[in-house]
Amino acid sequence: MANACSLENRPNNTYTDELAEKFAKEVGVDPRPNEVNDELDERGAFVRQANTFITPFGDGENDLKAEADRYAIYWMHGCHWSNRPVIVRDILGLTDVIKDVATTHTGQSNVYGHGFADQKDFKDPILGAYFLSEFYKKAKPDFTGRATTPTLVDTRERTAVNNDYHRLTNYIEVQFRTLQPVDAPDLYPVKYRKEIDEFNDWLFPTVNNGHYRMAFCQSWEAYSEAYEDFYDSIEKLDKRLETNRFLFGDYITDSDIRLYVTLVRWETSYYHNVGPTKKRLTEYPSIWGYVKDLYSLPVFKKYTFFEFPKTDSKEFFVSFAARIASQVPYDELWKTDGSRKKLSNDPENVYKKHPEGETAEDYQSVISVSKWNAKDPAERDSNKRTISQDPAVNPITSKLRD
Repeated sequence: MANACSLENRPNNTYTDELAEKFAKEVGVDPRPNEVNDELDERGAFVRQANTFITPFGDGENDLKAEADRYAIYWMHGCHWSNRPVIVRDILGLTDVIKDVATTHTGQSNVYGHGFADQKDFKDPILGAYFLSEFYKKAKPDFTGRATTPTLVDTRERTAVNNDYHRLTNYIEVQFRTLQPVDAPDLYPVKYRKEIDEFNDWLFPTVNNGHYRMAFCQSWEAYSEAYEDFYDSIEKLDKRLETNRFLFGDYITDSDIRLYVTLVRWETSYYHNVGPTKKRLTEYPSIWGYVKDLYSLPVFKKYTFFEFPKTDSKEFFVSFAARIASQVPYDELWKTDGSRKKLSNDPENVYKKHPEGETAEDYQSVISVSKWNAKDPAERDSNKRTISQDPAVNPITSKLRD
């Protein structure tokens, strides 16, 4: 079964479909639902499933509580949604606080979704599970959707507790502030959370989910709509980045991480799945410079994966990914010339410091609820997005330095 989140990250040849079937029967998990069968509307448009585990971190009675050495992020190399929280965790100095486990496909056909093909005995190295979905079933025995990455697992209770990629990075930024080093960067400034949230909630349907809307839809109407949304949005972002080193000015914010991981996957993999390409990212001068600028930072490079299937076949029409991609000198092509520094008033620093006198308690607040988790699929229609200001314009200009 195809999974557009992870084209390259395939299990080794010893993990067969027969083994996956055996393990699934042993632990009682079901086959992974298929997006094309289960997540299309009447127009043939892809409407992504809502996240199931969305209990927030916070001070409420039933909220999750930030604790050291309790949670693990389950993520996948080729899944840009799940690259986000591990990047944020690393930037904020939380690698000793929140563990992580990278998943893989299971068997040749990936019928059972995320597993651990590269681990001893094909088991999760922390909790010994065969499949990510085991943690979903433990938390919600009647769960019937797709187990997705990223998923935050409570390693004490052995259950999935949060798979809300819309807000998971914000919880790590805000509710884990007391566990961060004092001098950790500020990726989600208190004064500008409204603007960042609004931008992120626009970015989701237009760009982050744009590839999937093209790849999974089953009608020309839906394809054209997604195609135009994606490229119109890329044009706006290219315009915005003409005068801003990063999306909100001089410093990297949560939004830059969300955009970067999607652009990387698009340029190196996703475009293969969607048909005609209007323009490559290299043809958008500001975006291309922006991507290379971020790639030059060790934490971004660490979670950028140029992995492709390889073949020795000499038949006609073997894909570019199989013939050429593994030979591409990415480090050289993605090397920045440093020219984007001139757009910043603080060119040698890419992260904002927390305001002087701000306490961890000052930083903590209730995180807004994402509309993209609405139970009604009609409410998750990509056409229902709103944003109060043209995304081509940075609404806070130089204020991020305040």
